[in-house]
Formats: sequence, C-alpha cells, structure tokens
Amino acid sequence: MTPHVVEFPQVSPNMLISKHRIIAVANQKGGVGKTTTVMNLGAALAERGAQVLVIDLDPQSNSTSGLGIDPSRARLTVYHLLSGEASIDEVATTTSVPGLHVVPSQVALAGAEIELVTEEEREGRLRRALSALTGGFGYVLIDCPPSLGLLTLNALTAADQALVPLQAEYFALEGLAHLMYTLQLVRMNLNPNLEIAGIVVTQFDARTTLSWDVLNEVRRAYPDKLYQTLIPRNVRVSEASSHGQPVTVYDPTCRGAQAFRQLAEEVMNQ
Repeated sequence: MTPHVVEFPQVSPNMLISKHRIIAVANQKGGVGKTTTVMNLGAALAERGAQVLVIDLDPQSNSTSGLGIDPSRARLTVYHLLSGEASIDEVATTTSVPGLHVVPSQVALAGAEIELVTEEEREGRLRRALSALTGGFGYVLIDCPPSLGLLTLNALTAADQALVPLQAEYFALEGLAHLMYTLQLVRMNLNPNLEIAGIVVTQFDARTTLSWDVLNEVRRAYPDKLYQTLIPRNVRVSEASSHGQPVTVYDPTCRGAQAFRQLAEEVMNQ
C-alpha cells in the first residue's frame, strides 16, 4: 500500500506571478471527490470574499449541475472555449453564490478530446483562453475529468498548481504515484511552473482503521504536501449537490461545510 514517492520542489510564494491563481483539481481515479472539492472549495473561497471561477472540464458536467446550472440549457460552454468559438469572459456564468462563477460543461465536451488530437499545441488551448480572463478573479478552479487525457493535460498546462483529492481507501493510494509521475512529466514537457498545492484526504471516516491507515501512508510519503484538513464522509455534502448548491449554502453548520471552510483557509494561506 506504500506509494512510490516522486519529489517536487516546495511551493514558492514567488511562483504566483499571474493575476489569477489557477488550481487544477486532478486525479485520474473517479469517485475521489474532485467535483465535490471544486464546488465546495470554490464556494468557501467566495464566502471569504474572493472572486472565484470554476471551470467544469468534465463531460459529465457535475460541477455545472451541482452549482445550479442546467447543462442542457447552457448556450456557451467550455467546449466553445477550447474550440476558440467563444472567449472566457463570454462563457463564464454567474451562480447563486455571490462571487462564484462557472464555465459550464456539456456531454459534447467528450468529443473535444478527439477533435483536439489533430490540432497544433493542443495541450495549450485552455492556457491561451485563460490568458484573456478579466473580471478580477483571484482563483480559478479547474474540475478535471477522471482520466489523464488531453482535457486533463490542458488543465495541468494552464494551472499554477495541482490540488489532489485522495479518497481514504486502499485503491486510491495505488494511483497516487502514477498521478505524481504524470505531474512531473507535465512540469518537464509542458508547464515548468506547475507546483503541487497539496493532497487533501476526502471521504475520511475516523471510525475506520482503513481511513487512518491511508492517512498515515500519505503523511509518511508526502509529509509536506498533505493538507491538515480532512474532508469527512458527510451525507449533507451529497445532498447539497443534488439540490444544485454547495454544502456551505445548503447546510452551513454541518461538518462537511466546516471542513471545506478550513480547507479554503489553508489554500488562501499558502
């Protein structure tokens, strides 16, 4: 269960030279809490006064619907952004949370990965689109699909940092080393400025030995990359998504909402 350790340099305060802090939330394994983290971290940052833009880069469109926007009704989506048919400012859509915006996704995005294969500089489409972003956004959070294909590579090429949600289960550990190696390859070939913001353990159940075992293994292998905040298993978080709201709005006092506020504080203090 021990992950192979890939060394990364420390996050430097001088790294964030752009006007936006762009964070790709990535893990090639599905069900680890990427979308949940993006939605609720974004809402918690906005709650603290930040202007936040969520980019839904997953064809499943869960960040879009989870923030109260019907993907089927979205006129412009991230597909139009990557294809060059629309600018980032045209695609960004307001949500019911003050300060929180989203670039919506649709299932048609699945075809973009195939279309991009033959394009020049295909991994840099999102980075070029974000270079034109205005509106005073302090944070851009990218919800990556559960794969290491061209969409995820676009996110990692555009990002300043990668935030890795890790489910507190055995199989989640197996893919961590692979992901870290991929991030290192992206640094070497596409984005030398990419750093690891941190690893956040999700769906943590303090009653189980397995959760503590996973936490201790990650703490041992990546002691300087692990956020102190643990995102607990909390039914209110799942309920919030089904109602098209972040949990900080749906149930502001529940354990899940409190955890995401703590994570937002850690992210802001980095």
